[in-house]
Amino acid sequence: MQLVIVTGLSGSGKTIALRVFEDSGYYCIDNLPATLLPHIQNHVADQNSAKVAVSIDSRSIAIESLPDILQTLKTQGIEFHLLYLDANNETLVKRFSETRRKHPLSTPSQALAESITHERDLLSGLSNIGHHVDTSNLSSNALRNHTRDWMLQIEQGFQEVRPHNLVLSFISFGFKHGIPLDADFVFDVRSLPNPHYDLILRPYNGKQAPIQQFLQNEPMVLEMQHDIQHYIEKWLPSFYHDHRSYVTVGIGCTGGQHRSVFLVEQLGAYFKQLHQVMIRHRELQDVAVVVSP
Repeated sequence: MQLVIVTGLSGSGKTIALRVFEDSGYYCIDNLPATLLPHIQNHVADQNSAKVAVSIDSRSIAIESLPDILQTLKTQGIEFHLLYLDANNETLVKRFSETRRKHPLSTPSQALAESITHERDLLSGLSNIGHHVDTSNLSSNALRNHTRDWMLQIEQGFQEVRPHNLVLSFISFGFKHGIPLDADFVFDVRSLPNPHYDLILRPYNGKQAPIQQFLQNEPMVLEMQHDIQHYIEKWLPSFYHDHRSYVTVGIGCTGGQHRSVFLVEQLGAYFKQLHQVMIRHRELQDVAVVVSP
């Protein structure tokens, strides 16, 4: 059985993500009580389903015990992948205000912002277990694309044996739009030469040849790339030893269009030799996946 667990903050896009799995042929269960998760294999056996996706959120009974329940799954030999969706408080308040929906933890004595903070505390033990995605600056379509590509990535992982069972995710972003909540490491590359100031280069992005040629001819850029590669290579083993399945590296420049995009593409190509690698360009609103050969 291939089991995917979708969780995270209310308003972060869990329904959108779960529908991607449903459209891809997964047997989906929304708002499953956490205490029923260890029994999921017996239930889906009756449904003759090999691929299962479940959504669990703060409404669930005993949500605080979910990390321990996941350990139980491991002892039962049930392989699973967890997708944790997150967003900053300002974005969540805006989304609830626009849809005029009630937060699941809201009470007459607890404001919306307080309910969001309460929920974040309840789920704090889950954010580092699986693949953590900050949806604050993602459109619905971008989230669908990323979920679909992540799904394809983990399905390949079920079938292949790799030296290290770890997905290395790189995300480019612009500091003026905020730092991604899901980044384990953040590197600031705003000190590098900026193609934005060249009016001819400005319309291009870091995935396109004019920007790539410009940055490849700058020694500072190549030195920064080498230093980041070395740092990740040095400290990645600590994540293996901690049994982490996903590590996210954020590369930020001013606007998230040129330098950060270029370096994420270069780093992804370098590390894909040994790892499953995912690439996201937050400000470009697209997703590309680099799969190890």
